[in-house]
Amino acid sequence: MDNPMIVLAKSIQDRQPVVLATVVEIVGASPAKVGAQMVLLADDTTAGTVGGGKLEAAIIAEARAALKDGQPRLKHYRLTEEGNDAVGVLCGGEVRVFIQPFLPPPKLVIVGGGHIGRPLRVMGEAAGFEVIVVDVEPGRADVPALTEIDLNEDSYVVLITTDHISDEAALRQVITSPARYIGMIGSRHKCETILGHLRADKISEEKLARVYAPIGLDLGGTTPEEIAVSILAEIIAVRRGGSVDHRSRFR
Repeated sequence: MDNPMIVLAKSIQDRQPVVLATVVEIVGASPAKVGAQMVLLADDTTAGTVGGGKLEAAIIAEARAALKDGQPRLKHYRLTEEGNDAVGVLCGGEVRVFIQPFLPPPKLVIVGGGHIGRPLRVMGEAAGFEVIVVDVEPGRADVPALTEIDLNEDSYVVLITTDHISDEAALRQVITSPARYIGMIGSRHKCETILGHLRADKISEEKLARVYAPIGLDLGGTTPEEIAVSILAEIIAVRRGGSVDHRSRFR
């Protein structure tokens, strides 16, 4: 069986989600031992063991929940058939397990660098994001480099190119992705015009409603650094479920 700590280290290095379960306390009879460890990967495979049987099945179920919500927890299991925290066995002991998820950092994709992209990159990295800057060729009807990026539910895409053609091209490429956030810079007129183009091409209202445009919170700032702050603040609010004043009328 693979060493769980080696599997854990490799998963973290490869930026893959993984959960570590460690037995931290035992009272009475138990198939688990203090210090026993198991990891659960995103594909539901495991390495190591924390006692096997119904106890391990219960721990794996909790590890799956931690993989989903990203929250650590200390769980108590009673090795009895009935009662609070019972797992349906007859050993009679009690076990406490610390379950710790290790999730890759959220991904901030900045399409178009420039005077706003530079401070946004620095701020995003300071806030714990994996920042990817995608260069664009002005006036092109596509952004080839975007196709190489794996966007997931914890991805946040910022469209701040230097022209409306590139912004629209990039938006068309990411609008169907599972990205948690898509924001586009520009005046209200520009944003409404681009969204109108997508609407005319039968892009659903549900997908269009995902777009934060104009981008950023209404903080009143006008410098590139202040605009970058407003963009990152909006992203954090979306990620954390905050309640704030978005500029976009589509929210």
